[in-house]
Amino acid sequence: MKRYLLLSYGIFVYVVSLLTILYSVGFIGNLLVVRTIDAAALIPLGPALFVNIGLLFLFGMQHSGMARKRVSKCHERSSYVLMSCIALIIVMALWQPMGGIIWAVQNQMWSRMIYVVYFAGWILMFYASFLIDHFGLFGMRQAWTAFRRGYCWGPELKTSGLYRHVRHPIYLGWLLVVWAAPIMTVTHLLFAAGTTIYMLVGIHLEERDLTTELPEYEQYKRKVPMLLPSWRKRLRLGPDS
Repeated sequence: MKRYLLLSYGIFVYVVSLLTILYSVGFIGNLLVVRTIDAAALIPLGPALFVNIGLLFLFGMQHSGMARKRVSKCHERSSYVLMSCIALIIVMALWQPMGGIIWAVQNQMWSRMIYVVYFAGWILMFYASFLIDHFGLFGMRQAWTAFRRGYCWGPELKTSGLYRHVRHPIYLGWLLVVWAAPIMTVTHLLFAAGTTIYMLVGIHLEERDLTTELPEYEQYKRKVPMLLPSWRKRLRLGPDS
């Protein structure tokens, strides 16, 4: 019975995560959803700024703090993903628009091109997740492994496809998502800058852990750039590379 519950829990968390991501597409892109990042301001600028910085800090502490803990049981990854979804939902629900325009693209063609880049960022993140371990990232592999009474193995270094040219294509996709905005408001700029800073800190912490757990990662880090792809570099992991 327990393994059926773990599998059901994993499936539930996976569905929640997909729905949360889908809503995020509309929230950040100001598309279709009820409340977006640039909705009408409800409170004055000062309190709104305080609330938004607090929300970003909350999400960063949850996301990075839980990620630092070693997962020892199969269901723990699903719990981490669920808590991350809840934290993101809180951010989107309580986010306070502040108005103010940093830039606005008036040309319709260029505005559409920026939206193409925006959606390309989401596609890149989704595609890159499959190049490593999509279902493992969302806890489904662990839930299925628990159901089959298998062993939850640790991290592996995978360098196929895009990962031969850039170490963090998922984070690169996120940069495209948060910065590709035809209208950049003060609110959107705070969100983009805050999540970018968190992302850079997260990369440092993540790579520190990977270097400890995977001896070959140090060499991989020397060969492959972090965020700006290099198509001239070719990765060869081995004693002579």
